Amino acid sequence: MSGWPPVGTAPGVVGRVKPGRGGSDGYYPAMVENEGRVALVTGGNRGIGAACAAALAAAGERVAVGSRGGTAPEGMLGVRLDVTNAESVDKAFSEVEAEFGPVEIVVSNAGIVRDTLLATMSEDAFQEVVDTNLLGAYRVAKRAARPMMRLRRGRLIFVSSVVASVGGPGQSNYAASKAGLIGFARSLARELAPRNITANVVAPGPIRTDMTDALTDTQRQALTAAVPGGRMGEPADVAALVAFLASPAAAYINGALIPVDGGLSMGH
Repeated sequence: MSGWPPVGTAPGVVGRVKPGRGGSDGYYPAMVENEGRVALVTGGNRGIGAACAAALAAAGERVAVGSRGGTAPEGMLGVRLDVTNAESVDKAFSEVEAEFGPVEIVVSNAGIVRDTLLATMSEDAFQEVVDTNLLGAYRVAKRAARPMMRLRRGRLIFVSSVVASVGGPGQSNYAASKAGLIGFARSLARELAPRNITANVVAPGPIRTDMTDALTDTQRQALTAAVPGGRMGEPADVAALVAFLASPAAAYINGALIPVDGGLSMGH
């Protein structure tokens, strides 16, 4: 349609577009000036989640961090959020909405591990991991979706794992929960795309966190042996991709599974 998008706006994003030359759509998404959208990062009080929260804040977003303890990095809003409890999820969103307004970016990062071999894994251990990692993401996305639909824009970003693609001994519960996020996100991508809401998955490989720092040198070497570069990544490596997927520049990326694993999952 002639004249669309009008100068100063871009469909499905928040902010203003600087006039100038563009592609077939008449604008460069990367030129959108961000006006500070509301972001909620679950499990954002440490590790990858904290790095994602910091990256979003550095991009100018108003960031809330959800965790069971309700703590947050300095300068961010902390809310108590237990992804295994729908009432807790609803209350956390309500607190963020009261403080900042509707949530437009969700980074679903909260997760747990209960590693053990299948022969000794209890049903409770399997269920607990799935309830947190997969059903928790469902609860968060469901609560986020309706306000995003009303706004006709939004970003859903799910933090999965390389284990979802390559598997891991003693991690059948974790791998199942993280693989489930891929099908879940891609279904949401098709379902919510007409409302300018994208859903994407980030799959980190070995990343240096408190958990990996506690490993022995032998364990760390075994963990990185299959990585072409022979080293772990940093939380900031994952956060950089998350911040990009949340940005207006990523408006045409939807239903994607993007690894951040140093090449570990090549071929999968």
